[in-house]
Amino acid sequence: MQRDKCLKPNEGIPSSLVALLAVMAGVSVANLYYCQPLLNLIREDIGLTEFQVNLMPVFTQIGYALGLLFIIPMGDLYNRRSTILICFGVLFFSLLTIASSNNVMTLLVASFITGVFSVAPQIFIPFVSQFSRKDEKERKVGLILSGLLIGILGSRVASGYVGDIWGWRTMYGIAAGLIAISAVIVMKTFPYVEPTFNGRFIKLMSSIFRLLKEYPKAVTYSVRSGLIFGSLLGMWACMAFRIKEAPFFQGSDVVGLLGLCGIAGALTASNAGKYITRYGVERVNACGVSFVLLAWIIMGLFQNYYVGIIAGVIIIDIGMQCVQLSNQSATMKLCPQASSRMNTIYMVTYFIGGSFGTFLAGTMWVKFGWYGTVFAGLSMVIASILFTLLRRR
Repeated sequence: MQRDKCLKPNEGIPSSLVALLAVMAGVSVANLYYCQPLLNLIREDIGLTEFQVNLMPVFTQIGYALGLLFIIPMGDLYNRRSTILICFGVLFFSLLTIASSNNVMTLLVASFITGVFSVAPQIFIPFVSQFSRKDEKERKVGLILSGLLIGILGSRVASGYVGDIWGWRTMYGIAAGLIAISAVIVMKTFPYVEPTFNGRFIKLMSSIFRLLKEYPKAVTYSVRSGLIFGSLLGMWACMAFRIKEAPFFQGSDVVGLLGLCGIAGALTASNAGKYITRYGVERVNACGVSFVLLAWIIMGLFQNYYVGIIAGVIIIDIGMQCVQLSNQSATMKLCPQASSRMNTIYMVTYFIGGSFGTFLAGTMWVKFGWYGTVFAGLSMVIASILFTLLRRR
């Protein structure tokens, strides 16, 4: 797209472009979660322990956090279209490397690189927020988040069934193909965007710390969201192990099917924006945290029943979506002209929380089983509540 066709802040963005970005957001973020229903298949195929294979999602999340820290700020410094294409190019090769891995080192390194370069959705979100009309920002950001969440949940469904029928390696080959198609779409449709930051990359990165000092609410929004996200990922990191045990004795296909239950959460995303406008960030966040807390209680009390697991998955995804949309949109509104950097602050913290939650839940699973996982999840939720209360003082 030529420079004379570039968009202008707050003047609107075509709905067709937002829809395409939502789809590509789902395709890109799915790379972080394909592994979760496949962990048992990967472990048995390569010959790993439960602890070793659980490092795969941990390395992916750590890589994603670093990608958010060092790649997303470039959206304020360089042409975002070029940044996205580079990410998709590296992703294509890292996914093929995972598909051909035969040892734990190759698997973890390729997973880490996949995490680093799966950050395109977090380029789309500030882009949509920056160029949408003021009365449409929450709704259109909500559409991207819906695509994001459907990608997260759909990835588990797809990988569960593909892994069960054709093997886990086939899933990563398909993922590489989807990224190649997405790269072509970006080349054809993504508009030129004038950088909003003048200076070198080092100066850009140092400005993030200035923003942290200038906008302390960004810390509140980011940390409390990250703790809730860690709670969610902890659940999914251990779900494949739980479903394989008594009384279920099920495989990756059933774990994938559980992902469909969480799509109820995605359906709330595009409508949650109006509640944020009406009731405010704090009330919507509190509602979301309450849902996540309730979900863990249900999954602890009724862990041996499908109805308990299914209800927990639905409720926790609805709660997570309320928490993310309210806090992420509020963070970017603090300084619209630095939307990419503000989103970096939010998402880096968010995925550090996700990595910690995955590691904590996995460690507790090895030692204490599902009750240990529930304890880890509840601990993250309680920490989020306490942090919010302390920041109000």
